[in-house]
Amino acid sequence: MKDLFNLAGKAAIVTGGNGGLGLGMARGLAAAGANLAIVARNEAKTAEAVKGLQKEFGVKAIGVKVDVKEEEQVRKMAREVVDRLGRIDILINNAGTNIRKMPQDYAVADWEEVLNVNLRSAFLCSQAAYPAMKTAGGGKIINTASMTSWFSGAKLLLYATSKGGILQLTRSLAVAWAPDNIQVNAILPGFLNTDLTRQARKDIAGLDERVVGRTPAGRWGEPDDLAGAAVFLASHASDFVTGAALAVDGGFSIMI
Repeated sequence: MKDLFNLAGKAAIVTGGNGGLGLGMARGLAAAGANLAIVARNEAKTAEAVKGLQKEFGVKAIGVKVDVKEEEQVRKMAREVVDRLGRIDILINNAGTNIRKMPQDYAVADWEEVLNVNLRSAFLCSQAAYPAMKTAGGGKIINTASMTSWFSGAKLLLYATSKGGILQLTRSLAVAWAPDNIQVNAILPGFLNTDLTRQARKDIAGLDERVVGRTPAGRWGEPDDLAGAAVFLASHASDFVTGAALAVDGGFSIMI
């Protein structure tokens, strides 16, 4: 029982892992002993994140520059991770973006950008990681969903659509890959302090007050608040948990 949350010797990919929620989850995995591949487009930011993880936790960490919307780049990334870390045990699909407009004002290019970054990338990365996980005898896939998987707003059509899709992707993969001992789950972050939500507070009048007022914990969350949930879903502690959606929201989703 003492080893339930031990990730020593495991190799994890975290897309969008060089900042915000992704880095918060990466820090949790590193604290539990996992080696990490931080996958993102900003090389300088990724290098800084990798250096910090190595220094603080003493794990092996690598950075891989990838456009996660592109199939061949994603498949090449998976091969590189296996070559450099030896295996793929954990995949956190966290890369995300948002464009806020009223529905009638969106262009088709906006739809393609948000859906491709948020949903297509999770599908591509999961497909690319699957062979290595199957070879290893199992694995863990964690998809970053959102409160907007359940709720929405006037200017959240594309983001909410993509995050609703993440839940169905999670469930479908969980069913399909259960025979291969691959558990697939989703984390639904509440309102956490990130670059995206800081911008949202500027764009949406009264958002800060509404979030704090509806959250029983009485505060916005921090990226490190996701660390424990990520470790749980990446470890043997969750071996009989699959297709689940775990809200990490300070009680926001249960408040009237």
